[in-house]
Amino acid sequence: MTISRQRRRFVQSLAALSLGAGALLGAAAAHAQANVLRVSAIPDEAPSELQKKFKPLGEYLKAKTGMDVEFTPVTDYAAVVEGLAAKKIDLAWLGGFTFVQARLRTDGQAVPIVQRAEDEKFTSKFIVPVDSPIRTVADLKGHTFAFGAPSSTSGSLMPRFFLQQQGIVPERDFKTVAFSGAHDATVAFVASGRADAGALNTSVLDKLVEEKNPNAMKVRVLATTPPFFDYNWTVRPGMDPVLVKKLTDAFLALDPARPADKAILDLQRASRFIPTKASNYDGIEAAGKSAGLIK
Repeated sequence: MTISRQRRRFVQSLAALSLGAGALLGAAAAHAQANVLRVSAIPDEAPSELQKKFKPLGEYLKAKTGMDVEFTPVTDYAAVVEGLAAKKIDLAWLGGFTFVQARLRTDGQAVPIVQRAEDEKFTSKFIVPVDSPIRTVADLKGHTFAFGAPSSTSGSLMPRFFLQQQGIVPERDFKTVAFSGAHDATVAFVASGRADAGALNTSVLDKLVEEKNPNAMKVRVLATTPPFFDYNWTVRPGMDPVLVKKLTDAFLALDPARPADKAILDLQRASRFIPTKASNYDGIEAAGKSAGLIK
């Protein structure tokens, strides 16, 4: 065999080894990625609060699934929807309206697996400063008003829907309409006088009152909406059914009788988790269409 032929075979062997190593590295990277559960949540509270709520839950899900669990904060509601649609987020904490948006965005392939028992009959509160002369919902006309984030179910959509049922169109009947971006921020808006009134979800307001939050001490409840379905945990399109079951079972297994589980549930403002289904949120979709937020 000539030297040139030997060299050619040697180069071919190196190339084959290189391709093989590349394939192995690619497979290893894919396996590593497959063993990571990427979790996110709508930013309906301060980032620090979301991280605090998620940390023990993430450790629990890691123990139950055997996967590394990573929490990815986002800056707005739309980012969670797009992350699920692009399969860059595996599991997301969504409000009812955000779930409807995710369902529409993924042609029904984003699947809600569990919700808190409290989310079967969720409500929103209208708040005003403690010393406000506003006494009824009708009195809100001509005043400044703050919703939460535009895509928030309990901070925007359902309060708006309730107001419309009372004959009030925010952009027509309020002096100005603002969006605070989050429920706790709405309380701060009203407490500081940046808005004469606002709407937020009952659970967050209750928590702030329990914690004796200074802003919560400066506001009072004006009215409460009728109940509606709200938050849930949703999985991305195409998730392995085995993993879907593991996650569902993990949430349903949380037992308030066990101290460690109760600590997780308390942070989630949940007495327990229960199964849910997409049709539970049909009423939210109807409200979105009525409010002109879904075409």
